[in-house]
Amino acid sequence: MTASTSLRVCGLALAFGLMTSHGAARAATPASPVAATQSPALSVSDIDFKRGTAGEGRLILQFSGDGAVPDLRNQGDSVIVDIGNASLPANLQKPLNVVDFATPVQRIDAHSVDHGAELVLSTKGGFDSLAYQTGNQYVVEISPRSDKKAMGASSGAVPDAAAGKRAYTGTPATFNFQDIPVRTVLQLIAEQSNLNIVASDTVSGNITLRLDRVPWDQALDIVLRAKGLDKRRDGNVMWVAPQQELAKFEQDKEDARIALEQREEMVTDYIQINYHSATAIAKIIDSSRTGGGGGGGGSSGAQNDGFLSERGRVIADERTNMLLVNDIPKKIAHMRELINQIDKPVDQVLIEGRIVIATDSFARDLGAKFGVGDSKGDGTLGSTTTGGATAAANGLNVNLPVGAGIYTKGNAASMAYTLLRGGFNLDLELSAMQTESRGEVVSNPRIVTTNQHTGEIKQGTQIPYVTTTGGGTAGGVATPNVQFKDALLDLKVTPTITNDGRVFLDLDLTKNDVGQTITLEGYGTVPTIDTREVTTAVLVDDGQTVVIGGVYEFTDQSSVSKVPFLGDIPFLGNLFKQKGRQKNKAELLVFITPKVLQVAKK
Repeated sequence: MTASTSLRVCGLALAFGLMTSHGAARAATPASPVAATQSPALSVSDIDFKRGTAGEGRLILQFSGDGAVPDLRNQGDSVIVDIGNASLPANLQKPLNVVDFATPVQRIDAHSVDHGAELVLSTKGGFDSLAYQTGNQYVVEISPRSDKKAMGASSGAVPDAAAGKRAYTGTPATFNFQDIPVRTVLQLIAEQSNLNIVASDTVSGNITLRLDRVPWDQALDIVLRAKGLDKRRDGNVMWVAPQQELAKFEQDKEDARIALEQREEMVTDYIQINYHSATAIAKIIDSSRTGGGGGGGGSSGAQNDGFLSERGRVIADERTNMLLVNDIPKKIAHMRELINQIDKPVDQVLIEGRIVIATDSFARDLGAKFGVGDSKGDGTLGSTTTGGATAAANGLNVNLPVGAGIYTKGNAASMAYTLLRGGFNLDLELSAMQTESRGEVVSNPRIVTTNQHTGEIKQGTQIPYVTTTGGGTAGGVATPNVQFKDALLDLKVTPTITNDGRVFLDLDLTKNDVGQTITLEGYGTVPTIDTREVTTAVLVDDGQTVVIGGVYEFTDQSSVSKVPFLGDIPFLGNLFKQKGRQKNKAELLVFITPKVLQVAKK
């Protein structure tokens, strides 16, 4: 505040002080020792400390009567409250630790002095202090000082709005008055703020203020809070009155407005719905009635908070997707504004899925068969006929070929030898088979759906199988029934387009394939279903591909069939064995790509 402003405020204060009564002027004069002697019964009856909503520490002193003259001053990191004409009882002369309140005040020391009582508030960090008195109560507020200023504010202590405090932007001013009329303070604030303040006739009483460089709008709030007042502002004019008086005025005004609406003529209007469901909009509008749609009972003011008045009605015609509204013109106009906001086309989303199943298998079988025969045909060592070839076909003592195939199928490659010597022959055949296969199955489902609506696509087959009912021990006849199992590719997705252009997908993907068939005696065959399913929710950029699931399977199996004891002989034991090995590898990957199809007008 500039020097000229301070002079103007002080001059106004002096002028109004001269106009007040002699008793008020005398109360504004600092108490003398004689006055203190004349009121020995005045004492501090209670000391309380609270934390305000903006983090300020609030010291509340209660006196046993009116007439206390406290004085507030800052001294370094302490704030001292000096009460020259009031005593402090012994039960209140004790220190108070208020660190847990998380305010600038850390400790309060209360003790008696020769001239009355003194309270010392020890603080921490930067702070602003102010005090005000009303009746027999004196309040000291210690607020944390903010280094930041509100946008467009003048210099001075301005609370930080971003920290949850109210931002005061008025020009700072200093008020230091003892027992001054409230109406005088309001006039001083009106001069400082260039506002027209109209005080109700019921505004009365005096107040003591000690405010140092406090924004005028904060000073006004302090005065109103101290005296139980409230304000209403209309342009450059502010009305100040008791809270009950303002509440009654606004209630009477609202009742008059509702009564006028009750007498207003109702009209009927037809509103066409283009992109939404008329039934859904009618339900939203009708449910906004806080007092119900019956038009009776309850407060009429509560019912008027909705989109319909108390007498208003709305009906949806599903065939034409139109709303039929019967209400007063003002409510119908509001309803049209609402429908213009919600009855708009929404964007669509194309969801492309790709399911890849890659397989890699390897199988190998090794076997041998051989025999020893008599080439003369006397049957000594084997059943043979004349000729080595015939012996190779018929004179086998060990038969472990690959022809049956442990893991492989088909005709195996073989190599045979016949050794003839001294009337005997040795027939030997080695067989082996190896198969390798690689494959890839790709499914590519696609679906388009509206934003925040569930879309589903299915493709596959139904596999029939037979079940029986009836029969049993009673001699009944069993009745066959044909049942079906689904083997489907099913994509179900609900997309939500975010404000930043990304897509949130609530997705359920299932891919079922026919597996093996199980034969049940007396009931035929029943198929098995190989199921692959992914259920997830994922956030994806527009056009970005994301892998939402993957399964990797690897099997490695080996088997050996051998002649006991002989098959364990090193090296030669391979002639008495049949060996097989199989390796299978399968990998499942699921890819999802959403693409936003813009329909709504931006």
